[in-house]
Amino acid sequence: MRGLTAKQVMTSGVLAAEADWSIERLCEFLIVKSISGAPVQSKEGNLIGVVSLSDIVRYDTQPEKDSQWPHDYYLHALERQCAREEVASFSIEAEPLKTVRAIMTPMIFQVTEDTPVQQVADMMIKNRIHRIFVTRDEKVVGIISTPDMLKVIRDM
Repeated sequence: MRGLTAKQVMTSGVLAAEADWSIERLCEFLIVKSISGAPVQSKEGNLIGVVSLSDIVRYDTQPEKDSQWPHDYYLHALERQCAREEVASFSIEAEPLKTVRAIMTPMIFQVTEDTPVQQVADMMIKNRIHRIFVTRDEKVVGIISTPDMLKVIRDM
């Protein structure tokens, strides 16, 4: 394992999601491609985040907020001062998260092709992450995921 670099263990041909995709499109993409996460790119192709099944689960399990105002505490006082229709108009509906940009993790962990595998493993362990992007000239050229690291251990 000593002497192995990120380039030697990475998977090239990285599939990326786009920030403006709907959550439904993201789910279909991950299922069809049989992957659990992907880098998120802007329309210009810049790396802006990472999205995974965990992000989708976190989004999908957030409690729906009916309305944030008026709170029940204030409702009685408002009803005495205003018509019921007016009170209903005070309600602020929470905007549901709809795009990949809304649920992605903007923190990106990346290494260069010549980064030692031990350093990659250390980053993954310390940051409790399952994928690191390998970049060259600020462009993604590969990805190292947990299964890639397990292959290194298996082949020792």
